Amino acid sequence: MKKKLLLAALGAMSVFTLAACSGNNQEIASMKGSKITVEDFYNEAKNESSNQSLVRNMIIYRAFDNKYGDKVTDKMVDDEYNKQKKNLGDTFEQQVEAAGYTTKTFKEYLRQNLVLEAGLKANIKLTNEDKKAAWDSFHPEVEAQIIVLSSEDEAKEVQKDASKKDADFTKIAKEKSVDSATKEDGGKIKFDSQTSTVPAEVKEAAFKLKDGEVSDVITATDATTYQTSYYVVKMVKNKDKGNDMDPYKDEINEIAEQTKLNDSTFTAKVIGQTLKDANVKIKEDAFKDILSGYIDAADTKTSSDTDSSAKESSTKESATDSTEASTEASTESSK
Repeated sequence: MKKKLLLAALGAMSVFTLAACSGNNQEIASMKGSKITVEDFYNEAKNESSNQSLVRNMIIYRAFDNKYGDKVTDKMVDDEYNKQKKNLGDTFEQQVEAAGYTTKTFKEYLRQNLVLEAGLKANIKLTNEDKKAAWDSFHPEVEAQIIVLSSEDEAKEVQKDASKKDADFTKIAKEKSVDSATKEDGGKIKFDSQTSTVPAEVKEAAFKLKDGEVSDVITATDATTYQTSYYVVKMVKNKDKGNDMDPYKDEINEIAEQTKLNDSTFTAKVIGQTLKDANVKIKEDAFKDILSGYIDAADTKTSSDTDSSAKESSTKESATDSTEASTEASTESSK
């Protein structure tokens, strides 16, 4: 399952490292009749929105590290580093360097995100409703073949040929598909509802196919590059999930958990509560409001909180009613 990084990356060099020297009025540059000091620089930089975001993230990461840092090991960081390296392939080092990181600082960045994620997960309490919603969106892994094309007209021609009774879909995929990851194997691919490498439009259409059936042309646009591709899918083995959730409970819990992590209301509330628990105090007026959104979120009751309070109140009322009824019955009996 593809995971997104939860907060923006800290810059490789923080302008606020220089601020620590501001007390001695250290010079950054001088010129005829003037000079620019670290203090001048800090006073200018602290009001920039990007730097305010930087300070906010620094505070959040520090608060989470103090509370949840022991949940993340060096091995976990190394594993995540190697996963990123594998995903980015030959361009990994160039991309890390272009982002302003060294190996050491990039691992620290990964650790910060792992700690943040660990802290958020520690506050997840899945309800039956959460699991039901995850179950509704879940489809088990299927085996299929895909052909990816750059032109809609060509895709229509390929779809027409691939739909013929005696068509060799594998051969057509090898000849026509532009997807380097699958074409050499005749377009063979496996995916489920949570697979991130297959567009949502393709998954939705594919899950409706019967074994051996070929789809119409499916149009999918990459949300990052805005590039449109055209897919033709042949279903090899589709599997109905049935009505029993138990065989897929691990997958369902993972989906439900990831849904929580992607819920900005939930994450803001947990971050806000963690900041409150850490008793964070802002000492610099320029940053006085940078945490207000999170603190407000922590103080706001969600519908689930309200439901929980209502259930607790209802339980207490039922217990009180039951006790009163029992007392009355005992009194009448003694009479």
